[in-house]
Amino acid sequence: MGAGHAHSLYRPARSPVHDLPPHTKLVAVLAFVVTVVSTPRQAVWAFGAYALLLAAVAGAARVPATYLLKRLVIEVPFVAFAFLMPFVVPGERTTLLGVDLSVPGLWDAWNVLAKGTLGVAASVLLAATTELRDLLLGLQRLRLPALLVQIATFMVRYGDVVADEMRRMSIARRSRGFEARGVRHWGVLAKSAGALFIRSYERGERVHLAMVSRGYTGTMPVIDTVTAGRAQWLRAAALPLSALVVCLLGWTL
Repeated sequence: MGAGHAHSLYRPARSPVHDLPPHTKLVAVLAFVVTVVSTPRQAVWAFGAYALLLAAVAGAARVPATYLLKRLVIEVPFVAFAFLMPFVVPGERTTLLGVDLSVPGLWDAWNVLAKGTLGVAASVLLAATTELRDLLLGLQRLRLPALLVQIATFMVRYGDVVADEMRRMSIARRSRGFEARGVRHWGVLAKSAGALFIRSYERGERVHLAMVSRGYTGTMPVIDTVTAGRAQWLRAAALPLSALVVCLLGWTL
């Protein structure tokens, strides 16, 4: 697998979390998220414990709290959806600050906010401590279907290329005096989207022919092999195992 592209979420550093093999971090984050989702929503204290666990990981990885909080903005649409639930979910009603709200809706909103925020925070920490190329190598090491890994590899490699093409088309439209101000301009934008698709498709055909001419047979060569020892697996398992203990206490208390 060739060299990958650096992404804006990655924070270069030397830390115990950065040094872990990528596939151990992928398994740890997946297990942590599954554990959080399995926790009963009534165990409010458990979600506070999960947040402390993630804070400990962020501290070990030298990821500032401000950096993490800025990246959590991506979940704003889910937050907006959660705030609507107390108003639309049927069931027992209660009054909070003079507003009539649904009790099941409040619990559902809390469930979405707590679990969604923790899942996004864990994903941001994974991205902040692992390069994209290493993530792809980790997926390959975990025996994810080779076709899916290749699709992800090309998406990473050519996502910026397609974005640059779209940016150039936008500049070309503006240089000719075009500004999308209403529905009547949607036709121009649709034609631009169609042209972008055709250009991307043709570029993909050219890239594929170039790869075939260089010996591509359907699989990407692996340049680096990523392995993990028992100690590294144990360090990576510290987060999900701690979360599992919290989850079990949440079900029993």
